[in-house]
This record gives sequence, structure tokens and C-alpha cells, in this order.
Amino acid sequence: MTALTTADAPAPPVRRPSATRGLVRTVLRLHRPALYAGAALFVVLTALLLWLHGPAMDAAATAWRRYDHCREAACVYDQDAILTYKSFSQYATVAVTFVPFLVAAWAGASLVGRELETGTAQLSWTQSLSPARWLMVKLAVPAVLVTTGTSVLVLLHQRTWRRSQGRIDTAKDWTDVLVLHANGPTTVAFALFGLAVGALTGLALRRSLAALALSVFCTLAVRVGAALATPHLWPPVRTVSSLRHNGPTGLGLTVDEGLLTSTGGRLTNPYCGSDLNLQCRDLYARLHVVGFYNDSHPYSHYWPLQWVATGIVLALTALAVLTAFRLLTRQVGAAPKKGRR
Repeated sequence: MTALTTADAPAPPVRRPSATRGLVRTVLRLHRPALYAGAALFVVLTALLLWLHGPAMDAAATAWRRYDHCREAACVYDQDAILTYKSFSQYATVAVTFVPFLVAAWAGASLVGRELETGTAQLSWTQSLSPARWLMVKLAVPAVLVTTGTSVLVLLHQRTWRRSQGRIDTAKDWTDVLVLHANGPTTVAFALFGLAVGALTGLALRRSLAALALSVFCTLAVRVGAALATPHLWPPVRTVSSLRHNGPTGLGLTVDEGLLTSTGGRLTNPYCGSDLNLQCRDLYARLHVVGFYNDSHPYSHYWPLQWVATGIVLALTALAVLTAFRLLTRQVGAAPKKGRR
């Protein structure tokens, strides 16, 4: 009985690797050059930011401290340390800002467009792998890598910038057009948008170079749009100053400024200056101006502005992904009809 039971027992099921797991490995292997290039860029930027955060900043801060305490014409300080830090900190900010465009270019040219252009994607769909799952893995694998890598670079850039405040006289303010986004999650959102729109343009055009150009253009448009819209995404703080000043005074990121009339109206600033100037005083009297106003954002508004802008860019990213899946479904559904003709 024991022998019969053993002989009749069903064999344990053979565990086969899933098609999704196999596609993940295929994606990593197929895009190995881009993976190596991205890893090299990540290592270089990480090393640069760590160097700026540590030895380079310490040397520049010491030089600035000696310079600020100079009281004589013959002053000894390390000018090279100051100039070196200034140059390489700008390079680092530009490089972090440029990452989303690299992602968009690669996604448009190589991730989807090239495989559709050469027919590799269609071959994958015939091997028990649905087009939707193919696109899902194509987007998910690089999305994890892009999110992780870009987040680390943004955090390092923010820490380096924070440490420079009050120590480096030439350090950029948080309102700088590049620093504003290089320090926050919007850069991560831009990179994910570049990935999504690259896949979408690759599906739509099926030509590598055309998809590359269009995906970079779309990412640039969103980047510029975010820069213009960000100051208006949170209620600003109004500062009213006396006409004794030479102009409006603000708290940080300026949204609007001008002249304030006695009735509460707002006028464009003529840039005349203080009412200590007789011509300016007469001008302000004719316009019934009582002071300058400035609508701006203090640094405490930085994170609300960042999170709202990030949410909008991520919503555009989700829209691009949804459009890509719908376009793929339409293309796959239309393919058999073309074959019958």
C-alpha cells in the first residue's frame, strides 16, 4: 500500500519563471548601455555633490570668512577655493536640472520607439506576453530606477544648498529658477513625466529620432510651464512699504508688485523711486498713490509650492501613461484588420 501510494502520488508542479519576470530581465539586458551610462552619471553627480557638501564648501567658506574680515588692501584669502566652489556648484545644479531631459530622450528614442521601429516589440507580443503587460514592465522598471536615482540626487543637492546658506556669499538663493526645482520633488516628477511622454511619443511616432525630439520638447514645455506657474500655485503674502523706499520690498519669490492707491487699486510700478524725489512725489500725488506693494512667497511657502507643482506634473504623467496604454490598445486592435487586406 505504501508503494502504491507513493507511485500514485502526483509529481510536484514545476515552477516556471513568469513572463513578467523574464521581461524585466530582458529590459535590463536590452538597455544595458543606458543602464551603465545612467549609473555612471549617478555616481559622478553623487561624488560631486558630496565633495561640494564637504571639502569644497569648507575651503570656500574659510576663504569667504577671511575675505569678509579684510580691512586692508593687501588681504590674503584663497580666491581659487571660492571660484572653484562657485563654478562646480553651478555645474551640479544644471546637471540635476538636466536629468529629466536625458530620461525623456532615452525613453523616446530607445525604450519604446526603437523596438516598435525594428519589430522587436511585436515579436515579444507573440510569446505569451500581452502588449499591455509589455508596456507596463517597460515603464515600471525604469520608473523605479529613475525615481530612486533622481530622489537621491535631489536630496544631496538640497543638503548641499542648505549648508551653503550663510557660509558662501555667492550661493544662490532658493528663488533661483534652477535651484527652486533642483532642491525639490518637482525634479523627480519631471523625470517621470519625461519617461511617460517618451513612451507615448515612441508609440505614436514609431521613429526613434522623431520620438526623441518630441519627448524632449514636451518635457521642456512642462518644465518651462512649471517655472512660470509655480509662483501662482499658493496664496502669496502682501508687503506694503512706504513711498520713502526706492521701490517695493518683498520676502522672497515675487509674484506681483507695483503701486497701491488710496482706494486700494493697484498700478504698474513706473520705477520712479522714492517720493523724496520731487518729480516722483508729484507723480504719486497725481495717481493718488499711498505706497508700494509686493506679493511674494517667503521661504516657508517653498514646500507647499513644491508639492502642488509636483502633484500637477504627476497628474500630467498619469495622463501620458493612460494615453499610451489606450494608443497601444488601439494599434494592436487595428493590426489584424490591416493584415487581412
